[in-house]
Amino acid sequence: MNINKSIIATILLLLGVCGIVNAQNTNTQSPYSKFGYGLLNDNATSAQRQMGGVGYAMSSGRQVNVMNPASYAGIDSLTFLFDMGVDLTYYDSKDPGGRAHDFGGGLDYITMQFPIGKRLGMSLGLLPYSSVGYSFGTKLENGSSTHEGTGGLNQLNLGLAGRVFKGFNVGFNVSYLFGTNFNDVYAYGTSTSLFEQVLEVRDWHIQVGAQYTFKFNKRNRLTAGVVYTPGKDLLGHTWIQKYDVDKDVKVDTLSYTSLKGVRSLPASWGVGLGYGFDDKFFAEVDVTYQEWSKAKHAEIDDNFQSGKFCDRYRIGAGMQYTPNSRGNFIQRVNYRLGGYYNRDYMMVGDSHVKDYGISCGFGLPAPGAKTVINVGFEYIHRQATAANLLKENYFNITLGINFNQLWFYQNKIR
Repeated sequence: MNINKSIIATILLLLGVCGIVNAQNTNTQSPYSKFGYGLLNDNATSAQRQMGGVGYAMSSGRQVNVMNPASYAGIDSLTFLFDMGVDLTYYDSKDPGGRAHDFGGGLDYITMQFPIGKRLGMSLGLLPYSSVGYSFGTKLENGSSTHEGTGGLNQLNLGLAGRVFKGFNVGFNVSYLFGTNFNDVYAYGTSTSLFEQVLEVRDWHIQVGAQYTFKFNKRNRLTAGVVYTPGKDLLGHTWIQKYDVDKDVKVDTLSYTSLKGVRSLPASWGVGLGYGFDDKFFAEVDVTYQEWSKAKHAEIDDNFQSGKFCDRYRIGAGMQYTPNSRGNFIQRVNYRLGGYYNRDYMMVGDSHVKDYGISCGFGLPAPGAKTVINVGFEYIHRQATAANLLKENYFNITLGINFNQLWFYQNKIR
């Protein structure tokens, strides 16, 4: 085993803990992230985002797939994978009050995968669960106010998968969910006051998955995948702090409450169907369903309303084409295309928040190695159903580096 590579990868993973937590505030610019726990992430890597965020039926020994833990069993006994991604975002929004735009970006995720036997594979990773980032102002009868939000929830992930029999894999992810969301209201009048709601989460949750691949012949295969995450009460605390900004002092702590029995995460299902032809072509369709309407979400203060929750539905589709995996550089490039539609879990009044996106990208092989550099482009449109509510457009550039190295290989002594 190449100890140096494993040590370096572990160090990079630990550095990613700080990197992702710090990047949360720059990756998101959306007033819609004020509601609930913020905008959700679906654990898609850069390559998967280029294919519409699909992955439930994706099983490849060359790519980490956290979306379905059963995929970890697909890695061969000599391979070590390390994948990290960053993105750059241009944000443009429009509502009756005017237009705004901004730039953001940062480290998105960091994952690794390795074999621990002929039938077993394991994965470690750090990924965002949700993100919060917004700033907007409103006028009051005797002054004005500014609403600002930062933070996000993160997942420190450990996954294990095994091959039960040929073509059938099962696996699970155990994740430590942690992070803090800040929702601030600055009230300006004869003096300036700050009311800050803090949501601090420290919890565990689990996801299980399965994949079955049926080969019609040597060249054609069909893979079905399913994942399930049970609902659970959320652990942590939430409270409201009041500050006198002019005097720079904390005035009081209000409504300190445990999250247990007050907030919860919903049960979640994901199913996918993928078709592959040799190592040239792969296409997949995924459906995600989350029962957010049944999640507990009691409000602790009238000044910090998080809105209604509804069941979330997401459908994504994508494909990848590689002309010749053993040809010249152009022939070995992975060409990707995808799109998705999502009805989100948060509501603004009685209006559903919906978004859709289209994406494309390229997997560029590094010279003389199995490492792949994934460069993608993504357009996302988000809006609540009422015509006069905020319209958002995102233009994202995603960059992922998928290191593929021999880990358990030892050179022969000649």
